[in-house]
This record gives sequence, structure tokens and C-alpha cells, in this order.
Amino acid sequence: MNVRIAKFIADTGAASRREAEQMISDGRVSVNGVIVQTPVCFINPEADVVTVDGNVIKPRASSHLYAFHKPLNTMTTVRDPAGRKTVYDCLAPEYRGLKYVGRLDYKTTGLLLLTDDGELARKLTLPSSHIPRTYIATVNGGDFSHLDMARRGITVDGIKYRPMQIDIIDANNLRVVVTEGKKNEVRIVLRACHAPVRHLRRISFGPISLGNLAPGQIRQVPQKTIDEMLKSL
Repeated sequence: MNVRIAKFIADTGAASRREAEQMISDGRVSVNGVIVQTPVCFINPEADVVTVDGNVIKPRASSHLYAFHKPLNTMTTVRDPAGRKTVYDCLAPEYRGLKYVGRLDYKTTGLLLLTDDGELARKLTLPSSHIPRTYIATVNGGDFSHLDMARRGITVDGIKYRPMQIDIIDANNLRVVVTEGKKNEVRIVLRACHAPVRHLRRISFGPISLGNLAPGQIRQVPQKTIDEMLKSL
């Protein structure tokens, strides 16, 4: 199947779509030895030879995506300067080369996605993707009279946060759905709504759910689910 050349380059992980288009404009991309003049160029990944700066760009093998249950008190980073435990310390050696998709903070547990495809990770975390992430927030106190501020969308310390879907589970627990992915947004917004978070757990990312995955465990996401997520973007 023929694809646009910029998409092909982006799918290999060699550059983002925008960077690939700039490479083409700069005359750095060739197909079968001929410099490409325009991003509106289609290639057959199985038959055509694409080079960037003279280096052959090969199609990427199928992407792999994994659901990981991030334990409490772990950093979503490869290495922590403060010496704190990271999610990679919890993974078997064969998974330590994976990239994380977004972050969960030190005290937040639950579903963290990992992948071997940097471009896939980028697509899934773009603010424009609007992929819903669902959290269970255990909060202090039962005063939920200000939650409508978060449901309408709120500005905290000059930062705008999109409207959140918030359902009351019981006197101390809320189900919160966000579509943006700003740093610490659930904690910040609920604190501004007089419902400070005591514990936060992510239970789903788009169609992928945490299910009964135990802390520290990992499982592969089916390719069909990955394809469905990408089609929705």
C-alpha cells in the first residue's frame, strides 16, 4: 500500500511528520536516488528505497505497546538524580528499553503505557489527541460542592484546564476523566475545588484498562487495540 513519504519517515521513528516535511523542503530526502521535491509524494515502503542525507530509512517493524501497573513511590523516568526508585527498577531486563507514554507522578499508581515506538508515544500524548484517561481519586473530606468548577473547566495559577468528567463514587472517592494530560492536573484541579487528593490511581488510558494487573506487572496490548486508538486520533 502506498503512503505519503512524510508519514513513512515519521512511522519509522526517524523524525516527526513536521520534521520530515521540513527535511523534504530542504532537499534532504530521496526516493530511489531521486531527490523528492514535494511532501505530496507517495511511496511503496516495500519496493522503494528512501534515504535521508544519504542514509537509508527502513520500515519499522510492528509497534509494541504494553500496559504496566506503576507501583507507589516510583519515578516515571529512566534515572532519578535523587536516587529514588524508578519504574524501570520494577521491570524485567527485556522491558527496560521501552519508552513511557506520558508520566505518572511519584505518588500516583496505576496504568502506565510503555512502547518501543517513539512516534507512537508522541501521538498518544499530544494534547490534540483528546484520549480520555480515567483516574480514581481518594480525597480528604466529603465536600464536593465545588466540583462543578472542574466540570466546567478551570484556571489555576494562570493555567487553563479543560473540563473534567467527575463522578462521585462515595464520601471519599471520585472517578475523574481527563482528556488533556497536563502535569499533575487532577491533583491541582481537585485541590482548587477544595477536594485535595490523598491517593490517585489511573485505571484506563483510552480503550486500555488496568483490569486486574497487579502492581509491578506488565502485559502486551493487542495490535487491534493499538490500531483502533490510532484511527481515533
